[in-house]
Amino acid sequence: MKCLKMIPLFLLALAGFRCATSQQAQQADAGKVKQLIADRNYVFQMQTVLPMNGRTRQMQGDGYDVTVSRDTVNSFLPYFGRAYSAPMDPSKGGIQFISQQFEYDEKPGRNGGWDITIKPKDVQDVQQFFLTVSESGYASLQVTSTNRQPISYNGIITERRPRKSKK
Repeated sequence: MKCLKMIPLFLLALAGFRCATSQQAQQADAGKVKQLIADRNYVFQMQTVLPMNGRTRQMQGDGYDVTVSRDTVNSFLPYFGRAYSAPMDPSKGGIQFISQQFEYDEKPGRNGGWDITIKPKDVQDVQQFFLTVSESGYASLQVTSTNRQPISYNGIITERRPRKSKK
């Protein structure tokens, strides 16, 4: 009989332990995201694309991302929507570019996150990236172009990994 009374107490203690562990993991992740943003050395990994017209698409694990470092922004994102002019190279249908001349503005966002504006100067089609990042690393990216409808992406901020050299 006493054993049956102990089960709810055990389950309650286990739930409390899991909550504390989860909170510690979130705090560790928040510290890591804060450091990545401060170092300006991170990757926005796109998981969902939200075009202005059409349906939302889940694209998790397809390798679409935006890599940001102090001297380079490398974008490899898909595009779904209306383009007002076609690209000369059909293989460049998405939002793909490497920029080394860009403005980078970082401001504190709501609830402890960040609002980041990136304006590439050496890319003709893309006017601005507006990245909203939460403390836990979830992010939303809005892209404004000169020749396309605006598009949004949801994803996460992760650590930039060194590229493997081809041998």
